[in-house]
Amino acid sequence: PKALRHLLLPALTLALARAAILFRMARGSLLEVLSQDYIRTARAKGLPEGLVLLKHALRPASLPLVTVLGLEGGFLLTGAVVVEAVFALPGLGSLALTALEARDYPLLQGLVLLLAGLIVLFNLAVDLLYGLLDPRVEYA
Repeated sequence: PKALRHLLLPALTLALARAAILFRMARGSLLEVLSQDYIRTARAKGLPEGLVLLKHALRPASLPLVTVLGLEGGFLLTGAVVVEAVFALPGLGSLALTALEARDYPLLQGLVLLLAGLIVLFNLAVDLLYGLLDPRVEYA
């Protein structure tokens, strides 16, 4: 419980700026989907509004959000370096700064390789989520 209290401010620092972008994009995407013909048809059939939103509108509206979340994952990892330095937290960011000051290039190369691998995994997860969210996407 006490450790979680100390993580609150760094987590808010990383999340708040990104959350504003995601909320604005979610709103725009949902408004665009709600203006489509198939939503109007679902409403004309007499489906409850909650069902229309959850089953017919939310999945297609989430596709741009998944894309942005995948990109934001990389920014979150690199932004953590700065947040760890500002809040004096131990982690990969402080390790990278220590390695940079000591000119430990093999360690820096390993950290860059690790972060690049994580970004590739984020992109893979985004591609796989597309197949789950959009029935039009097929994998060969």
